[in-house]
Parts: sequence; C-alpha cells; structure tokens
Amino acid sequence: MKIAQIAPLVESVPPKLYGGTERVVSWLTEELVRQGHDVTLFASGDSITNAELDPVVPRALRLDGQMHNSVWYNLLMLERVAQRAHEFDMLHFHIDFFQFPVFRDITHRTLTTLHGRLDLPEIQPLYRVFNRAPLVSISHSQRAPMPPVNWRGTVYHGLPADQFHLIEKPKEYLAFLGRISPEKNPIGAIRIAERAGLPLKIAAKVDAVDRDYYDNVVAPRIAESPHVEFIGEINEAQKQLFLGNARALLFPIDWPEPFGLVMIEAMACGTPVIAFDRGSVPEVIEHGRSGFIVGNVDEAVAAVERIDTLSRKTVRACFDLRYCSAVMAAQYVDIYKALLTDNPVPARVAA
Repeated sequence: MKIAQIAPLVESVPPKLYGGTERVVSWLTEELVRQGHDVTLFASGDSITNAELDPVVPRALRLDGQMHNSVWYNLLMLERVAQRAHEFDMLHFHIDFFQFPVFRDITHRTLTTLHGRLDLPEIQPLYRVFNRAPLVSISHSQRAPMPPVNWRGTVYHGLPADQFHLIEKPKEYLAFLGRISPEKNPIGAIRIAERAGLPLKIAAKVDAVDRDYYDNVVAPRIAESPHVEFIGEINEAQKQLFLGNARALLFPIDWPEPFGLVMIEAMACGTPVIAFDRGSVPEVIEHGRSGFIVGNVDEAVAAVERIDTLSRKTVRACFDLRYCSAVMAAQYVDIYKALLTDNPVPARVAA
C-alpha cells in the first residue's frame, strides 16, 4: 500500500527532545516500512526515517529562531501533499484539522489521528461542519466532548518493542517526565514524593507559555525541597535509565489527558505508574498490574508504599501485549483497508 504520513513541522520526526506526536508518527512510519508498505513522510528536513522523506522545511520550526508561526508552513505542506495526492492510496494526517477543506473531495482517502484535547469549545463548530472526515482517537475518553463525527476507530499509541528494556532492580527515587504546566501538575508530584519520603527527579520541558508558571510556582517549590532534583529536558536515549531506574513514575495529571505517552514508556522499562484518574488513565493503566490509579495525593502516597507489590516483569508484559508499534501499525492498516473497501480507489493517474 502507498501511504503518506503527514507530520507536524514544529519538531523533527522523531523529535530531538520533547515531542509526543512526532515520536508516535516516527514509530508508525518505521513500522509500516518494516511491514513492507511504500511510505512517504512529509516532515521537517532534519527528520530521520527509512521512508521517503519529503522535507517541507529545512529543520524543525521550534529549533529555528527565525520561524515564529507554524500555520504558514502547514499551508505550504498541504499544497505539497495536494500536488502529490494522486500517488498515494491513503493520506494519514497528524496535524489536527488544517487539511479538512483542502481534501474535501477525496475525504475517503484520508485519515486524521487527533492527538490533542478535544474539550475546547471553539473546536466544536469546526467538527460539526467537517463531520465526514474519517477520524481516529487515541483513547475512548478523548472522544467524549465531540459532536457526532466519522470515528473510524481508537488506536492506542505504540512504540518499538526494543526501544526500552526491563530494569528489575530500580533505585530509590520517583520520576516525573513530561512538560512543566499546571495541567501536568508537577506540584502534585512534589507533594507525593515529599510525603512518601522518597527523592523526586523531574525531567521536563518548559515551554515559553509556561515560563511564568515555572519561575513563580514550580522553581520556588523545588528550591525549598532538598529531595527534588530538576534535570530539565532529556532525549530519547536518556529515558531508559531515567525511567527504568525509578521505583515508579508519578503522573498526577489535572486535565483530561488524551493518552499520556510517558505511561507506556515507563511500562516498557518495567516501571509501574501511579496516575490520577483523569482522561485516558483508566484505559492505559491496568490497576494493580501496571500501576495504581488514584484519586488524590493521599491515595498516591499510599500507592507508593505498595509499589513493591507489583511485579516489574508483569508491568513490561502489559506493555508488550498492548503498546508495541507493531500492534499500533496493524490496527491502522486495518482502518486504511476498511476505508478503501468502503470507497474503492480508482487507478492512480498522473496529475
């Protein structure tokens, strides 16, 4: 099958540091190539892939100080994709909704994975208008706020089985990995670790929009706690030891998390997850097997005290069963085939 994967341009594919969507696009693209599909990746020029790379910009926009607005570059990318659309059986978009009006006439050959939150009121009118576009959610809970649309399935994220390995004997610290923002609740993680009497290591990105929150709320709280270490943003290679050596990953989210990639990254290392019961958490974590689902700080502290009752081999087994990239890619291929069966694609012709 000839497949186009259309990625955001803010980060490279895969990203050098933080970047969940681009990382998932990379894992999916590489697995589709491994399975024998003919894949073209539309992404930034510094992306690394075994697929054909169609570079829309020379490098990831976040790393280029002269590019301040990604919208213009998304439009350039859509024009590039439109010029080549006749070459592909399926166009798989990961850029939210930009493509809907451009590809209205070939909607049946498109699929859009929605990677972000869908509970913002301003997006409701848009999805009511473009309600024929085939969509995939990354958790069932992500769908809840949406009007009736053309859902074609829910596909959980998956990463390569050999990306991380099991570490059976962790060290004495708890981990927080992700982004510094109120909805990720690093303050909650600090409170849990302090009350549990364990050190906390925070490896996190600070976006410009969250700089005030970090400077005025998080940094002073870290400074007053001798058991908290702020590491900053880490790359993919550093995650193995950071997550694998932790006794548990703390995921005290305060928002309807669409998926939470860091949960399955921790599971791949055998590290159990202690997560607040919000958004996708009940779908991703198997309570009492891959971690504990809790309602507040008190319950999280109690979960830390019981963390040794969980088998790290079992945590890894939960990952292997549900969250490998091979499983994710197979589910997407099934959706591609179903779309093409419902709407057979005529023989491709030159533009």
